[in-house]
Formats: sequence, C-alpha cells, structure tokens
Amino acid sequence: MPGCRRCRLGFLINPIAGMGGAVGLKGTDGVAALAERLGASPVSRGRAERAFRRLLELFGGHIPAHVLTAGGPMGGDLLSELGVEHSVVHTPGERTTAEDTKRACSIFASENVDLILFCGGDGTARDVASVSGDLPILGIPAGVKMHSGVFAVSPEAAADLASGYIRGELRARETEIADVDEERYRRGELVVRIYGVARTPYLPVLVQQRKQIYASSDEEHSRLEIAQFASEFMSDGSYYILGAGTTTAKIAELIGCEKTLLGVDVIRNGRTVMKDASERDLLKLLEGIDGDVRIIVSPIGAQGFILGRGSQQISPRVLRIVGPEKLIIIATPHKLRDLKHLLVDTGDLEMDRALAGRRQVVTGYRIAQLKEVRAASDVLETGD
Repeated sequence: MPGCRRCRLGFLINPIAGMGGAVGLKGTDGVAALAERLGASPVSRGRAERAFRRLLELFGGHIPAHVLTAGGPMGGDLLSELGVEHSVVHTPGERTTAEDTKRACSIFASENVDLILFCGGDGTARDVASVSGDLPILGIPAGVKMHSGVFAVSPEAAADLASGYIRGELRARETEIADVDEERYRRGELVVRIYGVARTPYLPVLVQQRKQIYASSDEEHSRLEIAQFASEFMSDGSYYILGAGTTTAKIAELIGCEKTLLGVDVIRNGRTVMKDASERDLLKLLEGIDGDVRIIVSPIGAQGFILGRGSQQISPRVLRIVGPEKLIIIATPHKLRDLKHLLVDTGDLEMDRALAGRRQVVTGYRIAQLKEVRAASDVLETGD
C-alpha cells in the first residue's frame, strides 16, 4: 500500500482507443484502420492529458511517484511534454498493438509497481488485467463502450482516485472486467461477457458501476408509455436524432421505423431519414436541412451517462449546432430511481457544463421528473 514510501506508478495510453465512436463503428477493436479512413481522430491522448494535468495540480506540480511508461504515443511523449519525470520500459512499433499493452504491463508487474493507470476502453482493460496479476489497475475512460468497473467516471476523477491511492488514503476493491463481442455489437447484438476480476482504487461516485440491463414487464410497460408520448410530440415536423438503447428503440418501433439498437438514427414525420449515422453524417444533415432538430437520449443503466458513452456520434459539434436546450432525456422510472444523478462526458468540458443542471426526464406518458445532470469531470466531491 503506498503512502509511506515513494510510489511506483505504471502508466500507458492505448492511442487508438475511442476512435470508432464518432464514426459509428461502436468500438475500435480490429477496425482502427477503417476508423482512420472514415475520418476518426484520436481521443485517448487528450483524455490522458486531462488526468495528468489534474494529478499535477493535486500534487503542486510534482507527482511523488516513480512513473514507468511505454514510449512514444503510449505515454512517453505526453509525460515529456508535461514535464513529468518517467522511465520508458517498452518501446512500441510504428503501429501499436494489444501486445504492446501486455508487454508494458508485464514489465510494470515485474517492477512491482503500486498501481497501473491506463487510458483506453474495455479492450484495453482486458489486456491490462490479463498480465497484471493482483496489481491494482485504474482506467482513464477513453473507449467507445466501458462496461468494466475499473474505470473512473472522468479523467479528472481518475486523477483524484490515483492521488488518493498514492497518498495511502484509499484502498483497492475487487471489481469485474467486462467487454462485449464487438462484431455482434456492430450487428446490433449486445452480449456482455465477464472476463475476470481486478482490484481498483475505490471511492463512491468516482468509479463507474458496471452497466446494467433492465428487463421486466414493468420496464417494458414504461418504455411503451414513453414511446406513446414521444410518438405524439415527434409528429411536429422536426428532425429527431435518437441515441442508442432499448427505450429509444421502442419509440421507433411504435412509430413504425427501423431503429439501430446500438447506433444513432434520425427520424422525421414517421420515417427514418438516416440510419446508424456517424458524427460526419449528422453534421452533413444539419448543414443541409431547414427545420427544427431535437436529440433524444436515454441513460446507461447503473452508470447514468446520457452522453459520452455509447452514442459518441452525438458529439460536441453536433450538440452546439442543435443546442443543449433541444436535448430530450427519457428513462424508465426504475432506471432513474437507481441513479443519484445523470452524467455527461462528451470530451468537451465547456459543453458538458452547458448540459449540466436540473433537467426534465420523460418517464411515462406525459409524465416527467426533474433530475440533476452533472459534468463527469465535476463529480469529485466525496460521499455524494
């Protein structure tokens, strides 16, 4: 347990994590080259930078740890730019692979680091956990989907957790490493598999819960009521961008439109205008239409994210054009009851804070509740 000596911290970035989200690939495993051809931009480095800038702030400009990392885009470049002292223990090839992650983490384990801090998604978490043994690991969220319990709710929260662990103020607890079959996920099938357990520094609120899937007759009835209400207000001639999920899919089903269960679609006047849209598709649509546009999203069960996980095609650029005030949130009462608040983590702090505040959530037929929406980067207070 750190706190009484200088901590040893292993750190790495998966440079391609999260690239598939905005272009509608629902993941990046095995399709990084395709994501690049579709115009995807790297996101993980920026999120890792946010975490380390927060760490430097918490420690007064100097992190009291011996940082081991992989070279180049996997960590060394960023740490050099930020002036963080570090040792490069593995140099990846020109194109980084999962084997680079495993090799670096194997060395971290042999060097007996106190904590492995990594930036990526569920696939990265699996690779890290597969070779790290009993070492605590902590994820800076950067993937398209993050079902595992080792991820902090934001890069800033990851920094707070790492800081508390380095200082000896936090303990590690066991949590599940989970991932989906991305090939089936891209076909609209959500199959989540548990791959094992790992230890991670823990503080309530700062660590995300594993995604939960609600399935019951009451849930189905609530979805139907929400869909009936939505089918009425969606007859106003506006374009409606529907995020992923079973609740939004129920709306499309009732209207008579085909919906991509795990993608983003656009509906207008009872017909599908765009199916499984990418960020680029949405931006092109918004440039060429003359009419009102609204966005409908539903939170991820147990995690509470309405934006930034799963529907990354609805990007900050899309949100700015449509307007934060045109965001409609829907959720079944059961799902909403299990959530203290809703979260946004779009990658744009200014947009996250514009979306934050007390917002109405449609929970039934002409029924709504007020719920607090928070920027994930600002959920740093303890015990809340």
